[in-house]
Amino acid sequence: MASNTYPETWRMAVACISAALLVSATPSFAHAQSTTADTANVCSGKPPTESAPSAGGVASAPLTVDAGSHVVVMEYEAWFGPDTGIAPQTSVTTCLQSKDMKALGGGYDSTDPAAIATHIHWLEQMGLDAVTLDLTNNVSCIFDGDNPAIIKAVCPDPQFRAQQVSIRRNDGHLYSAWTRSGTRLKIIPLLGGFDRYALTPDQDDSRHRSALEQEADWFGALMKDNPALGVIYRDKPLMLVYPGTPIDAHREHKILKMLRETGLDGRFTVKLIGGYLDSQPAFWADPGQIPDGPIEIAPRFGFWSIVDRLNFWGAPPDPYYPTYNRIGSRIENMTASLATAGQTGWYCTAAIVYCRDAALRYCGEGYQNGCDPGVYETFAEFMTYAVTLKPVFLILDQFNEFATPDEGDSSNSNDDTEPTTQWGYSGLRAVIDRMRAYRKSVYAASP
Repeated sequence: MASNTYPETWRMAVACISAALLVSATPSFAHAQSTTADTANVCSGKPPTESAPSAGGVASAPLTVDAGSHVVVMEYEAWFGPDTGIAPQTSVTTCLQSKDMKALGGGYDSTDPAAIATHIHWLEQMGLDAVTLDLTNNVSCIFDGDNPAIIKAVCPDPQFRAQQVSIRRNDGHLYSAWTRSGTRLKIIPLLGGFDRYALTPDQDDSRHRSALEQEADWFGALMKDNPALGVIYRDKPLMLVYPGTPIDAHREHKILKMLRETGLDGRFTVKLIGGYLDSQPAFWADPGQIPDGPIEIAPRFGFWSIVDRLNFWGAPPDPYYPTYNRIGSRIENMTASLATAGQTGWYCTAAIVYCRDAALRYCGEGYQNGCDPGVYETFAEFMTYAVTLKPVFLILDQFNEFATPDEGDSSNSNDDTEPTTQWGYSGLRAVIDRMRAYRKSVYAASP
């Protein structure tokens, strides 16, 4: 997927969440790992059998989040398949391999029933409550497909547009497949607002809706048809919009204006979510500070984080810490990652040496204190801050992007959790262990 700014490609009866609803996420038989003649698991290691507790969602109802909630969400992509023409990056071999992906070099088909069932099993094992479903790229290409001027500018290749529309089809398929599965997991749509034509009225649309408005309506229809998969926040279904990295204040204002004028902000709770706010002091509550811990976003912005760097050891050019925003007396959002690139990416010399300000999968404090494969130091460091902040929404970066340049070509330069032959099931185990400790901490502190 094309990135608008290196190094992140970004771009989605009521069960109230409380300590009383804290339940064990023991997967049901319907969600057990499965393979078929068309899909095989090529990893030889033993998968974890233990699981982490969830916040208490049920399969029969949407998840209502209130001021006392502690929900955990993981970023998820449904990009892969022979129709999209997209496979996981070649430097990684996913444990799941679909027969129909051999022509693309391997990987799995995001619509394959066995792959979907296994993903559900793994996500439930980790104690997750929901995923963000990423449809952030090429929004005008997907939703303004009948506008010749826009098509000529952003996706003149018919095959490319067909691939993008197929990704949308994969997302729609995921809703129906998850509903049929009976999973307790929920889906939060992650929309794209950075496309240069995302806010341009579509003259061929009967209501002259922009691509972003059409995307919101499209997800809204899926949420209406699959109500038990929704997350209700502040009395409305929750959606996220990614305006790009760095955030452009003018674009932010235009997105908010569109939401007001179209009435979308009356139908949905919409939060803007940005990348690398750790390096955008204009949006901080104290723009002049030299951070020595998590950074508060100014209330007038209230941005959520899709990813933040971590560099508490102070390698040049700056120290980085995760950002958070506050709503009332609670921290609303923080995001934790398994690994994060530095300001210029993962590698800083022609000899492929990791940047000193990169937080690697197995190497806390960059790589200066050594690396111990299987020990997720960076994630542990992020989770230390999460335990302190106890946000309403803790987002984990991430499950299965598998795309360069966001992901490097080694385990240390990749923040995906999904099992592969490179890191086996260690990512699952790391998240399960940390989620057990996190749930215990946040609910022990609840009144």
